Amino acid sequence: MAAKDFFHQTMCYGLQADLGGFMPSLFLNGKKVGFQEGKTILQVAAGCGVAIPTLCHLPEAGHNGVCRLCVVELEGWDRLLPACDTPANEGMKVWTESDKVIASRRSVLEMLVASGQHTCFAADKPRGQWSPQMAAAMAQSWHERPCPADGQCRLQSLVKQYGVDTAELSPETGAFPLDDQTPLMVRDFSRCILCGRCVAACNKIQVNLAIPVPFGRREDRPSGWFPLADYDRCVHCGQCVQACPVGALFAKKAFDTGTEQRKVRTTCAYCGVGCQMWLHVSDDKVVKVTAVETVAPNRGRLCVKGRFGYDFIHSSERLTTPLIRENGTLRPATWDEALNRVARGFLDIKRVHGADSLAGLTSARVTNEENYLMQKLVRTGFGTNSIDHCARL
Repeated sequence: MAAKDFFHQTMCYGLQADLGGFMPSLFLNGKKVGFQEGKTILQVAAGCGVAIPTLCHLPEAGHNGVCRLCVVELEGWDRLLPACDTPANEGMKVWTESDKVIASRRSVLEMLVASGQHTCFAADKPRGQWSPQMAAAMAQSWHERPCPADGQCRLQSLVKQYGVDTAELSPETGAFPLDDQTPLMVRDFSRCILCGRCVAACNKIQVNLAIPVPFGRREDRPSGWFPLADYDRCVHCGQCVQACPVGALFAKKAFDTGTEQRKVRTTCAYCGVGCQMWLHVSDDKVVKVTAVETVAPNRGRLCVKGRFGYDFIHSSERLTTPLIRENGTLRPATWDEALNRVARGFLDIKRVHGADSLAGLTSARVTNEENYLMQKLVRTGFGTNSIDHCARL
């Protein structure tokens, strides 16, 4: 048995672990499962392959307990408890999909849909069947096209999963804050579900402190509060956009780019850190960039350039072949021809003026391996120790 399979069975079936003794156990949907002390019910269920839905949970930021969608039923309790915030205890009997739990989740989802202007549900109907509230919502800025999260929205998928009837749920009337003045992001709070994930991402993951903190249960929030950004602190990293589970925060360039996208994993080329990211490609064009959340070194983080600076990929001004200047004009050349021309030029300078007439300057924006190769070229190829690095300054 593979080690990971043994660990999984140890976690889920209470087998004896190598550390000695038996793990504590509880009953999950009638099945006895083992767990490590200190885990929440949500973590225990996830380790056993039992999905409990969440909207606000952002584990890397320690953020939970807001949306109440992950509630579960515990035998002996007269109220439902949030799985994300309830420690697992020996002997618990937990039900994750009981009738009472499903009714509660449907009620929460209905409230979330009705408290905003989630026009994806209106767009599914013929225009003649729209209520006045639906028509008013669809007429607002950034609602004239499908929501940028359409097909990937966590709220949308859960509404479908739990069979919530949205036919009689009219969008909330009145004005919502709209922040679309920056060139990179749109903050459309008519779609905000006040989950607090953007606040946690900004303050706990990127630690920019650009979004105010008072999130939590709806009755505890100041009246009319929304997570507006403080642009004196914001660095436009877009971590809040990646954390948003709905279409309230989105990259402006990704609006109306369609939902038929494939993802290609790659490494960011802007510096030597090696951040892992997904290129979202539609019709062979990159339309959005998101961070890979589960791998080093960035673990879901990207800077403003890595997340938004991809226009150069398809720029008509981008050089796609080497150019050689002859008689004052540039002509296309092969890589072999261009590299040979550069090598001959270096050798001619060294022959006429000596090795110390050449020097190299490297950068902190490239990898250690590239810096090593550069110093090797200068010391071995040029024959000089005249090489420097911008980080020394």
